[in-house]
Amino acid sequence: MGTPREPKPAKFFVALLSSDTELLTTVEKDLSTILGAVDARSEVWPWTVSNFYEKEMGGGLRRRFLSFEPLASPGELARIKLLTQQIEDRYRDETAGHPGRRVNIDPGYIDAFKLVLASTKNAGQRIYLHSGIYAEATLQYFDGAFHGLAHTYLDYLWPETLAFLTSLRSVYVDQLRRLG
Repeated sequence: MGTPREPKPAKFFVALLSSDTELLTTVEKDLSTILGAVDARSEVWPWTVSNFYEKEMGGGLRRRFLSFEPLASPGELARIKLLTQQIEDRYRDETAGHPGRRVNIDPGYIDAFKLVLASTKNAGQRIYLHSGIYAEATLQYFDGAFHGLAHTYLDYLWPETLAFLTSLRSVYVDQLRRLG
């Protein structure tokens, strides 16, 4: 029988989606207040995966990933998702032309074995955490690389995304070594 233990701390990140690249910078400051200093930023890439968000957020959507320096318990994922939803609400546009969010913020974490995302939506591959928040292992790390699963979002499989996430995992492993 195993002995229950707290997991090693994880490296948190967010995936941002917006048609307003200036808003991405503004939101980064808000995120730093809850997640700590930003230690890595991806480029801002055109988001061409689908038109799912266009009705709510408009066209010309852009994707950016941010990671944060402090490591934290993976058990914080649901709390962080709820806080990022408050940030989304802060920038909501209630005018008739854009009745919805101006930014989508998806928090997640990387540990040595996987990348996990938070969601408010249930699905067959998601596990309920608490307060209406679910977790989903989106990528697995083995053989020196991240690998997608049957339900992995296509933009997490882009070569530039995988390169960025792999670099975050390297930073994470170095941070763990320094912790001892």
